[in-house]
Amino acid sequence: MAFRSRICLCALCFLLACPRRASAERLQITSNPSGATVELNGVAAGTTPFEKDFPGGFFHKTKTSFGARLEHAMVARISLPGYATKELTLTDGPQNWVSLKGRNLGEYWLLKTDRFHVDLKPIGETFTGEINAKDSVASSTLQLELSLEELVRQTKPAVVYLRGLNKSGSGFLVTSTGVIVTNAHLARGEESLLTQLSAGQQLEAKVVYVDAELDIALAKVDGLSENNEFPHLPLTAATNVHQGESVLAIGNPGDAMLFSVTKGIVSAVGKFPNAGPGTWIQTDAPINPGNSGGPLLNSRGEVIGINTQKLIKKNVTGIGFALSSSDVLEVLRRFYPNIGAAPQPLARGKAARLAADAADSPSPQSTASLATESAPDPQNPSSPDGFGVVTITSEPDGAEIFIDEKFHGNAPATLKLSAGSHAVILKFPGRVDWRRTLEVLKSSKLSLKAALELAP
Repeated sequence: MAFRSRICLCALCFLLACPRRASAERLQITSNPSGATVELNGVAAGTTPFEKDFPGGFFHKTKTSFGARLEHAMVARISLPGYATKELTLTDGPQNWVSLKGRNLGEYWLLKTDRFHVDLKPIGETFTGEINAKDSVASSTLQLELSLEELVRQTKPAVVYLRGLNKSGSGFLVTSTGVIVTNAHLARGEESLLTQLSAGQQLEAKVVYVDAELDIALAKVDGLSENNEFPHLPLTAATNVHQGESVLAIGNPGDAMLFSVTKGIVSAVGKFPNAGPGTWIQTDAPINPGNSGGPLLNSRGEVIGINTQKLIKKNVTGIGFALSSSDVLEVLRRFYPNIGAAPQPLARGKAARLAADAADSPSPQSTASLATESAPDPQNPSSPDGFGVVTITSEPDGAEIFIDEKFHGNAPATLKLSAGSHAVILKFPGRVDWRRTLEVLKSSKLSLKAALELAP
């Protein structure tokens, strides 16, 4: 009997010492309309109405060190074809986990609530107005250069100060209807941003699109009145940017006056993997925290880049980086497919010569060139409804193209895709996979340029 008692006592002590599994609680995410894709920290998790069980310690602090805890922030991305994408920060944190004895056990985050709801807005109602963009060198060089004072006077009204819950920065208007370009690292996780114009008015801008990989985000602010039009800036492609030309940065550096102006030159233009994907403009114009998202302007008042980061290194000064307007235009073309001049159709004789060359030498380059020239014209009424044309190139050439997890040949290639959202992946041996979420509008014509970085 004594032996049995000792066994029972040991079993009881074991059960008391072992942590009990925390009871699960349910996270719910709904949208209007429903059926939207839900991504949690970039991973597809389901569609709305969305439900998922998590440990109770994710919703409220557990009472013992054995309890489950959320060790990272959680962001939900809600997307539906034809509607502007929404991002929600689901958690608060970080907070320090401290035991009863005062021992620091690390950081944790808590879900703000167990229910979230978003109202999705149709793209057609969000992305209105027109983008003023110049792709050709001739169109830019014909415009006169402005004096520094006149340049500031004309462009400053289109620059905005943006403030989120725990961060602030800059942005600039690109349409008269209130579409704002800024950095994704400023807008990510924010449903809206407090927006201040240089004249002092304060408005609310809804975050309507975030491309975290390119670090570009779009927000939309409504006018002060029904007929009010916002001042906005033209953009020019990276091909029009020249080393040594004068540039101006306007932004809102932290702990300094708002809408500050700094001047410099273009130090270099090109790819710079250490800064991230895309084409970068290196400049010695001072760029400080808070300048992020603001415009880098040439002497003609055109945006050549979006100020994004500065090099912080011992004994190094005067090196800042702006993501080029070519990358900004790549994002904007997802919603404004007709930005810039439309390509001129080939003469019948030239098209025939291309076909003959392709027949004589059926290389991938020749085949892709022919496909590009003979692709359906989105401006042609005979183009099928509900489709867009996407031209995909890669660096290096020959990358494998996967659309919605299906193989579609090698780059360069021109594809006809149904209207809506598509997951695009390009793969090349020895390179990091290149990924994008592409919004294809009906009768649109888009171009994607994928620079695949060397694998570590």
